[in-house]
Amino acid sequence: MSTAEKSLLGKITPYCAQYDPCLLFPIPRHEKRSELGIVALPFTGLDIWTAYEVSWLNLKGKPEVRIAEFAFQVDSPNLIESKSFKLYLNSFNGTRFDSEETVRQTMIKDLSAASGEEVAVEFKKLAGHELLLGELPGVNLDDLDIEVNHYQVTPDLLTTSDEWVEEETLNSHLLKSNCLVTAQPDWGSVVIRYRGLRIVEEGLLKYLISFREHNEFHEQCVERIFMDIMSHCAPERLTVYARYVRRGGLDINPYRSNYEDEFDISRTQRQ
Repeated sequence: MSTAEKSLLGKITPYCAQYDPCLLFPIPRHEKRSELGIVALPFTGLDIWTAYEVSWLNLKGKPEVRIAEFAFQVDSPNLIESKSFKLYLNSFNGTRFDSEETVRQTMIKDLSAASGEEVAVEFKKLAGHELLLGELPGVNLDDLDIEVNHYQVTPDLLTTSDEWVEEETLNSHLLKSNCLVTAQPDWGSVVIRYRGLRIVEEGLLKYLISFREHNEFHEQCVERIFMDIMSHCAPERLTVYARYVRRGGLDINPYRSNYEDEFDISRTQRQ
């Protein structure tokens, strides 16, 4: 049984409304990275999670609610399984804390310990804060008239022409994969920015669609896309990131790049 299969995903679990950091279930990143042939990381990046259901009680027993953003380092030894993260956040609901900063520092401590690297945590109040919607940068591929026959990951669909491009950004909303354990669908939008020989757009779109019946976590899918493009198209520079649709009050947004260290993290209308 893999580490992921030992998690609480797909199992009936009791609701815990008292703070419990032991609910967090870390999953070693090296398991899937070894499968992809990754030894030394060929990219930098972050996994940015947005939580829309964060609450706790103040010392008078009155609920406080926030939207929270968590940034996990790509070189952290572990990712956090999403259901355990949800249960962990729920455990704050019936617990009293003396301040917002105490809650934030508690989450930083717990999540950093579970992931193995420092995690950044930011809270946003619902009143007086506007969540701005954005659009993905670059050229959208989704209107290409293509015939699709592959619904399991097929890297051989990735090809290039002989034309060199200094920089091109492409995007698609047709990314869909499934949870590694439960096989529940995960819907996402993906951005690919690169410099190198021009990637054939039809083949790239077919490749992205070929994740449709593939079972893997969000972070692992983005790393697989990055590695497949590097292997089959050999760009000089490459950035891959995905904005996944919210599920269970959480959205997960992995960013990987071998040359960029700042990313557009504005929400899309799907989130």
